[in-house]
Amino acid sequence: MRSIYPEYANNLHSSGGMSNFVRLKEVKHRIPGMQTREKEIYKVTLTGSAVNLLLVILKFIAGIIGRSSAMVADAVHSLSDFVTDIIVLVFIKIAGRPQDRSHSYGHGKFETLATLIIGVLLGIAGVALWMNGIEDIVRCARGEVLPRPGMIALVVAVVSIVAKEWLYRYTVRVGKRVDSQVVVANAWHHRSDAISSVGTLVGIAGTMFFGEKWRILDPIAAIVVSLLIMKGAYDIIKPSINQLLEASLSPGQEEEILETIMTVPGIISVHKLRTRQVGNTIAIDFHAEMDGSQTLAEAHAKATEAEQALRAKFGPDTIINVHMEPV
Repeated sequence: MRSIYPEYANNLHSSGGMSNFVRLKEVKHRIPGMQTREKEIYKVTLTGSAVNLLLVILKFIAGIIGRSSAMVADAVHSLSDFVTDIIVLVFIKIAGRPQDRSHSYGHGKFETLATLIIGVLLGIAGVALWMNGIEDIVRCARGEVLPRPGMIALVVAVVSIVAKEWLYRYTVRVGKRVDSQVVVANAWHHRSDAISSVGTLVGIAGTMFFGEKWRILDPIAAIVVSLLIMKGAYDIIKPSINQLLEASLSPGQEEEILETIMTVPGIISVHKLRTRQVGNTIAIDFHAEMDGSQTLAEAHAKATEAEQALRAKFGPDTIINVHMEPV
């Protein structure tokens, strides 16, 4: 292990009279866990890719043969889902790498970057659907009669709703279990596709069964769905940007951190707390005031106890730096 990760042997440096606790045994425990996590992410993403590819083909065929512009737009949305699956597969491999000389905090930010890209693609898909709906409404206003979709479009819309809702539930369950923000974001991309197909179904059904004057339901439904998709994209993009720009954790989370540290006997007070998200883990830096008359070994033991308490609360991969101050 020492020959593979020699940099960790040199990473026990001093900060204010104490070491910053990067331990080889923690690296040994972390790597198998990351491999298991990576396998689960690959499995759920490959499953999603297969389903998305099949839906893309079915929707394009149904949209063209069934003369449904809404179904074609839905096919484009499913295509964006397929592209995001590829992004997840590429970036999660990078994010799963252990710490090295050039990335001493690990590669977790690549997962955040992938999440941001998914959000942007989701937003683009929403805007495209919105523009397509507006164009069709303008055509109706000019007196054009929109084509009546065929039954194949209706059937494929139902298939898409069932398949994508199942895929959403499966993916979000795995994402939460392995604590992966990019997998959860991808799950919501699946849900947005299911919602899009609901709008498509409503529009197609209304057009088919209520006559020519109701064919405007197709683009109206597309516009409503597009707004929901853009809202979902915003909810994914905002926290991703905050993480990439080193935003602090929420006040509630920082309060939990302070409360956890102060449970350690011998730590008088805490100040200069700094926090941030690094992929699926967090980094915590703080100054701890302790009795200056105690030995360095005693102070070190208290700092170690604080680390252990924080890792028990926020996860074993939590990155922690403690600066001890005598009072």
